[in-house]
Amino acid sequence: MLKTIAIPWDVLLRAFSNMESDRVYYFDRLTGEIFFVSAEMEENFWNQMEQHQERFLEIPGLDPSTERSLLNNFLQNQPDLELRRLLDHALSGRPPYANSSDILSFFPEAEQQLDELRDSFVSNRVKTWLEEHELFTLSTSLTAVN
Repeated sequence: MLKTIAIPWDVLLRAFSNMESDRVYYFDRLTGEIFFVSAEMEENFWNQMEQHQERFLEIPGLDPSTERSLLNNFLQNQPDLELRRLLDHALSGRPPYANSSDILSFFPEAEQQLDELRDSFVSNRVKTWLEEHELFTLSTSLTAVN
């Protein structure tokens, strides 16, 4: 019989949204705990994690190329031509350099739209990951709702 564990959705979303290369997030299959460790841990620690890989699942973070792809998709559907021009320039890497999050701070509606797009993408990614690791299925989601 499978053991039911509570998985904190907001913590799981944060782990999947992680873009810090020096942090590695793990999910403990037995307890549902989500924790991170420094990527610079000693080799002994990583050997122990590998020995218990059936219990501890590494949570894939959001890599810069995926974030860039999300931003490009957002950009293609952006009706505000001025914002498109500014973001396109920021993504080009040409001087003067700009940060897309700084630009979006002047366009709160667009910033919210991008956040919603990112949240939707990450949520779908989390659901797929949970299903791939047999932690979440349609039947478990229906049980949780009832």
